[in-house]
Amino acid sequence: MYKGHYFTAIVLAGGSGKRMNSETAKQFIPLHGRPMLYYSLRAFADSPVDSIVLVTSEQDLEYCQKEIIEKYNIPKISNVVPGGKERYHSSINGVLASPSSSEYLLIHDSARPCITNEVIISCIDNVIKYGNGTTGVRTVDTVCQVDEKNKILNVPNRNFVWSIQTPQCFLYEDIKKAQEILLEKEPNMSEGEKKSITDDVAVLQMFLGRDVFIFEGSYKNIKVTNPEDISKAEEYLV
Repeated sequence: MYKGHYFTAIVLAGGSGKRMNSETAKQFIPLHGRPMLYYSLRAFADSPVDSIVLVTSEQDLEYCQKEIIEKYNIPKISNVVPGGKERYHSSINGVLASPSSSEYLLIHDSARPCITNEVIISCIDNVIKYGNGTTGVRTVDTVCQVDEKNKILNVPNRNFVWSIQTPQCFLYEDIKKAQEILLEKEPNMSEGEKKSITDDVAVLQMFLGRDVFIFEGSYKNIKVTNPEDISKAEEYLV
């Protein structure tokens, strides 16, 4: 179906359980008896992607290998590597660990376990079409921009406002080059500038100036952030 192209999925799984009020790292909280991380890995393993790179914390490398990848017999795993201090460090490590044959990368947060094959295929189709892009959903709420005192400054037309999700997908050479520039400039960046880099779309736009297109993801592709999100994710995973 995608002959002549090589797709690598990078799954980022280096989170903590702080906002979940849990001693267990968020990516390992059980959903229907299996670690949350399992569902993202299984979704990509069952999709048309060619390989998967898992990025997790140094202390969880062995656990992921033995208790998730081997236990559940998940194929296509080409590498399991440690993450870094910031999210973008983990993403960079994942990109550098991707097979050299990779043409396109799909970067996904394991905190979104409800990713489906349909969304993954949409990512693949759109990244071939546009070069770089991200899943997202149109906002259903009116949103506003405020100042530091929470005074409303602007209410944008919600027809032009989306909530960005993952996977985010890129030409391998584009995101790798943008990340290399980021690493070069990082020593001279302020902490505020570093904290503003919240995802890989921001990296590509800030450091390479590439256009990034957004396309329909799924309202079920939620990010599990708070304890109440667990039951909702389990409902979607049935």
